[in-house]
Amino acid sequence: MRRVALEEACWFNQLTTPWRFTTRPLSRPKILDRYVSRLADFTEFRLPEMDLNGIDVQVLSLGAPGLQTQPDTDVAVRDARLANDLLAETVGRHPTRFAGLAAVALQDPDVAAAELRRAVHELGLCGVLVNDHTLGHYLDEERYGGFWAALEELDVPLYLHPGVEPEWSMLDGYPELNGATFSWAASTGGHALRLVYGGVFDRFPRATVILGHMGEFLPYQLTRFDSRYRFFGENRRLERRPSEYFGENIKITTSGVFSHAALIAAIQAIGVDNVMFSIDYPFESTEEAVRFLDSAPLSPTDLRRLAHGNADRLLRLPCPTSNA
Repeated sequence: MRRVALEEACWFNQLTTPWRFTTRPLSRPKILDRYVSRLADFTEFRLPEMDLNGIDVQVLSLGAPGLQTQPDTDVAVRDARLANDLLAETVGRHPTRFAGLAAVALQDPDVAAAELRRAVHELGLCGVLVNDHTLGHYLDEERYGGFWAALEELDVPLYLHPGVEPEWSMLDGYPELNGATFSWAASTGGHALRLVYGGVFDRFPRATVILGHMGEFLPYQLTRFDSRYRFFGENRRLERRPSEYFGENIKITTSGVFSHAALIAAIQAIGVDNVMFSIDYPFESTEEAVRFLDSAPLSPTDLRRLAHGNADRLLRLPCPTSNA
């Protein structure tokens, strides 16, 4: 069975913006060294691990926090262009094994839209990944209207990924709750809800957003969103109930959440056609992710949708019929 992994991090050391692991103080040195060695690698570690575990394609993107925290707009713009050139070169060297999601410097929304068009039309990248907010600016703001228009025009998805940990007083004294354990999902899920309640999908109804980590908590709260929307509905008018944007405009991946209970609940909430397999390489175990996928309690048809079919369709990936 073909397996496409959709949220797989990389980095290019040629960028001016350095990669940094924001939960470094809590990380064991050996684990951190493993991340660093594998982020910028494509052939020594990455491809052999894919081969060992039966991963046909990794969809590559810049690891968090990416370029979203770069305070110098000119540097961010140059780094986005360079990152996309290097990503396209990497994909070009291994076109059957890698695909790529572009980086954009949303510090300048108009330049970001132009770079997205270049990345798709000229470089052949299949979407874009943004690491949460950009210097405190969220994607529901009016300044990003041209960027959403470009996404609709190009018919490519935006993967909304966590970025820097939020500074919440409730986490004081509990640094282990910051980052992937809890706060990233809450922050990124909140960003996605801003898109829904801010009417982004009413203004751009063909836009598609992907959330990782089994939907950043959101698929399990859809009835709650609808219930509260009826209560507060006069304050913010939407064309649909909040839950109806999930599946239609918002898709999810399984990255880093290898639970069959969570998977079945997500499928029941938003439909199997809107859930895609991911690993979260190199931060999660490829072996564990594949074991989770292959043992999922799904029909063969639905398992193929999860493993590759949905991603192939959404990203328009070439799919060898012999491995379908």
